[in-house]
Amino acid sequence: MRRLVEAQGAPIAIDSAGTGDWHIGRAPDPRAQAEALRQGLDISMLRARQVTEEDFHRFDHIVAMDAKNLADLLELRPDGAGAALSLLLDHAEGGDVPDPYYGGDEGFAETFRLVEAGARGLLQAMSGQRATTL
Repeated sequence: MRRLVEAQGAPIAIDSAGTGDWHIGRAPDPRAQAEALRQGLDISMLRARQVTEEDFHRFDHIVAMDAKNLADLLELRPDGAGAALSLLLDHAEGGDVPDPYYGGDEGFAETFRLVEAGARGLLQAMSGQRATTL
């Protein structure tokens, strides 16, 4: 998403966070880093953090990778929060982005493809909006 936003010069702030706390402070999975490098992106400097209540007020859109995370976000969402919630693939081909963690390297390539398709669709839907996305 960051690469797409930079290419368009869109005024969109982007962040990433998880609903669980088990990876806080850790770099992305080495297989995810390797796939990102194959796609021309260096994500080695990223560190995991957990979604906070403040995120629901700070961001206009919060996008989940799968239905379970979307349900978790709905439960975490504080009253009066303005962020719209959606699944990433609601903006592309629909469905969940599968978690490649327990599979082989090919799962990371497919996940990258799906995330990029969803990011393209989300950016298209947001075009012309000044927005922030998590």
